[in-house]
Order: sequence, then C-alpha cells, then structure tokens
Amino acid sequence: MKKQINFLIHIQILFTLAFAFPMHSEESFIPKPPSLNATNYILMDSVSGRILAENGADERIEPASITKIMTGYVAADQAAKGFINLNDEVFISENCWRKGGSKMFIREGTKVLFSDLMKGMVIQSGNDASCAIAEHVASSEEGFVELMGMYVRELGMTNTQFMNVTGWPDPEHYSSARDLAKLTKSLIDKFPDHYALYKEKYFTYNDIKQRNRNSLLWQDDSIDGVKTGHTESAGYCLVSSGVRNDTRLIAVTLKSSSEKSRLTDNRRLLDYGFRYYRTKQVLESDTVLIKEQVWGGEEETVDLSAIQDLYLTLSPRDFPRIESTIKLNDYLQAPIEKGQIVGKVELMLDGDAVASIDVVSMKDIPALGFFGRAWSNIKLLTYQFLMEE
Repeated sequence: MKKQINFLIHIQILFTLAFAFPMHSEESFIPKPPSLNATNYILMDSVSGRILAENGADERIEPASITKIMTGYVAADQAAKGFINLNDEVFISENCWRKGGSKMFIREGTKVLFSDLMKGMVIQSGNDASCAIAEHVASSEEGFVELMGMYVRELGMTNTQFMNVTGWPDPEHYSSARDLAKLTKSLIDKFPDHYALYKEKYFTYNDIKQRNRNSLLWQDDSIDGVKTGHTESAGYCLVSSGVRNDTRLIAVTLKSSSEKSRLTDNRRLLDYGFRYYRTKQVLESDTVLIKEQVWGGEEETVDLSAIQDLYLTLSPRDFPRIESTIKLNDYLQAPIEKGQIVGKVELMLDGDAVASIDVVSMKDIPALGFFGRAWSNIKLLTYQFLMEE
C-alpha cells in the first residue's frame, strides 16, 4: 500500500521562488529555437541537464579538434587521481614534434611542463601538445586512446568513438552533439580548475603568442569556453558555455558552413536559452520536506527530505506554478535508518511531471521493544482500517 500526500509547492520552494519572480497565473510563452546553419546541434542546461533545443543530436559526426575536450578530461582526471602531476617535466618525442595541423611549437628532445602542455592544447589547440600529453599519461597515443574509450563508456557517450587524441580525420573517429554536451557538462562539474583554461584568450610558448580560437570569448564576457574544431570533412564546429543570471548553458553546433556561421549559430543558441529559461534550485537535501508519523519507533515522527539537491530549468514564469506531491512507499514503521528511501516527491506543472526525486529519512529511528511494537502494530492496523473506511 502506498501513501500519498498532496500539497502545493512546499514552503522552501514557495519562498525561494516567490521573491525571485513575480507570481503569475498565465502560462509562459517560449518560441521555437532559432534556425541555424549548423546541421547538428544541441543546447543543454549544465546544472539540471535539461535539453532546451536539439537537431540531429545523436547523429555520428566527425568532431575535429573538439576531440581535445576529451583529451583534457582524461588528463585532468589522471592528475586528480595522482597518476601524473601538473609540474611533471615531459620529454618531447620526435613523433609529437612532427604532428601536423595546429601547433604549440614544442621542440623535439626538450622537456616541457605538463601544465604548459595542457595550456598549449586547450588555448592553442596544439596537436603536438595533445600528443605529448598522451605519451606522458599512457606511454603512447594508442594507450591513451584506450583510456579515452574507457571514459567514453563511463560517461555513457553511446555515439562516440575516438581513434586519436587530436581529432585528426579518420572514418572511425566520431561523436555526436549530445555526447559532446554530456562530456562538457561533466568536465565543468568535475574539473573546474582545468575548465578555467578554456577562457584564457592567449598563451605564449617558445616566444610565440597565439590566441584562443574561440572568438566568442571576445564577443561576450558571459562566455568562458569551450573549444572549436574544423576540418574539410567536419566543417566548422564549436562547443561553447557561459553563465548569465546564475544559469549555465552548453551549446554544441556541428557542421556549420563557415567560421562566421559557426559563431553565429552558437551565439544564437545561447541567446535563445538565456532569454527564455532560468535554472533554479527548488529542493535542498538538508531541508525538511515534511514531518511524517512513525509506527513502532522510539520517536513518533521523522523528518523527511529530498535525497539530493534538485534544480529545474524553466521559464521564469513557471516556477511559482509548480505543484508537488509526496508519495510514500508505505506507512513508516521502525526501525528506520538515516538516508533510507521511503518514497518520492514529484513536481508537476499544469498536470505534467517535470521532475521526480527520492525522499529519505533525515535520522535513525530505533524500534520499540517487542511489546511496544506489538501494540503499535495493532494501532496501525486499526488506523488503516479506519482510513480505508
């Protein structure tokens, strides 16, 4: 038997959002996403993960130098786990020195700080730097590619396969707009120090100053990343991210026809998202949702909360119109452990579910002794009988 508790937005949601936005009864109006030159794209909120616009987001596309987001992700995680150090001096092989395409201009036989190689890869899109990173982390580029495959599977990037660390054209090297957005979200969440490199506009190495290829950094101060890509077969690609009004969005545009249209496509997606949506925290894991009766316990009630913080991405007008329902799995009987899942809270908008999250006990409730539990069970059976009547 499930127990359901209906109530309008609980007090924490109501007071948080009532002061953030005026109360409205009318429905929000959100127009369709803009038309783009890019054939494949996606717009995602980086906190809630909600998809705000997409087209061909699961099609497998050559990602070109956007591949280096994964190269950096793997390297940052290996550093976080202690397998390498940003202060390591990396020996530059002839293999890396000879890499074609964009370069950091490292020299064969020299040693370069790993932290400088990361900058050279992120800011200058250096293929030589990407190669040196791979060889230092996994002894070879081939070994590093195997690592990339492991991370692809861990992140659930179902339409991605990397064959190299630079994005050099290969018919078996591909990703999708959705997978690249998912990767970027994880990068921002897990490795903020590494992500900070993506907003740097210039990097100088070997007396050669190069600018970041992401021109959006000069157009809009709210944008702080991420990475461009281009080959003849891939077209012009861009992953970008920025923050306005405490809302962070990620835009991925693939196969634009020119560098100018790449920037325009990405900017139009971000502007659309920031204009019509906001992301707000609506539930806190350490805030009491409701106090519920406990049967057969040393305490008569227990505080319940959401299992984790919950964020929603909606039109600003929609937040005050959210309604909530708590559905308990059953009547609560001791013993109950702190963190034990006892039900769900569902958030609804105009009768449609917008989110659901587990509800847990906020403390341990030990059971009474044998006779206390027996008497409590009798009371519970009587209560259930009366409630059913």
